[in-house]
Amino acid sequence: MAEADEMDLTFEDTAVGAWNVLSVAGELDMHTSAAMQERLDALTVGDAPKVAVDLSDVPFMDSSSLGLLVSNFKRLRERGGDLAIVGVAGSPQKVLSITGIDHVIPMFDQVSDLPQS
Repeated sequence: MAEADEMDLTFEDTAVGAWNVLSVAGELDMHTSAAMQERLDALTVGDAPKVAVDLSDVPFMDSSSLGLLVSNFKRLRERGGDLAIVGVAGSPQKVLSITGIDHVIPMFDQVSDLPQS
């Protein structure tokens, strides 16, 4: 039954300078986190990958998605890469700030704000 849940979540990935940007649209919860992990895995290739997750179109995010972001952040850092979060507002912003993750994972207002060095 997971396919019905995943249809509510869409992904688009683009390259912006040194960054692979994963734009997410829909609710991130325990039913959709596996699909998001698959997309992140596909983007974390090569040496020192830089991945940005654009949450501009994500109205809701639960703790399973938070754990997914943190584990990917650690995994990328271990490989000399980086993870950034873009466009956080509303419920996802509350989750990230309450847990203090917004002080750990770099956050940017929009994709054009990502550092290009």
